[in-house]
Amino acid sequence: MMDRDTDSTMIGETRARILEDIGPGVTLVAASKRQPDDRIDAALAAGQRVFGENRVQEAETRWGHRRDKIDGVELRLIGPLQTNKAELAVTLFDVIETLDRPKLLKALIAAVEKTGASPPDLLIQVNTGDEPQKAGIDVDGLGPLIDLTRKSWPGRLVGLMCIPPVEQPAAPHFALLKRLADAHGLVQLSMGMSADYALAAQLGATHVRVGSGLFGQRPAAAPA
Repeated sequence: MMDRDTDSTMIGETRARILEDIGPGVTLVAASKRQPDDRIDAALAAGQRVFGENRVQEAETRWGHRRDKIDGVELRLIGPLQTNKAELAVTLFDVIETLDRPKLLKALIAAVEKTGASPPDLLIQVNTGDEPQKAGIDVDGLGPLIDLTRKSWPGRLVGLMCIPPVEQPAAPHFALLKRLADAHGLVQLSMGMSADYALAAQLGATHVRVGSGLFGQRPAAAPA
């Protein structure tokens, strides 16, 4: 088992290698789902400031005290969002990448109005593989959701996000997302994870979401 200093050094070196792979102009989003606190602190010590969280309450627990001590941290929600977590989400996250339905947009608008929070930037998650079990708007529904968001969201709609099907080559899905973003005048493209972030960067990603490729494998969840 690695000691804390070794773990910290490895994360710093891995981060540097990823940044070299993706090149300038692409932002590394450290996907910190279920990672131990010492690994998060090691990434912060290495200069990482953009983090992606999958769960709202986990993010609140992890980042409440850290954001008070460390300047420049940007939190991005990269997991599905339930409407009943909208109020906490708009107060906690700088960016929400997983808008995928009008009902959620309505809940986010109501949450901003109720809390007085500064509206986070939004990305729309697109289900490029049309997978019924996966979150995301289908390609045919994207245009109407973009129009509705631009008309009603008090903040900014900045881009698109996707998670390609695991059993298919990722490149066609990345290329599709880039075409969709260009067609709608959206500048941010969140695509690519640990296995394919370099490919995503080559195909137009502005943000890549890297978890195990940066931190190492997540510890096994404790038994229920």
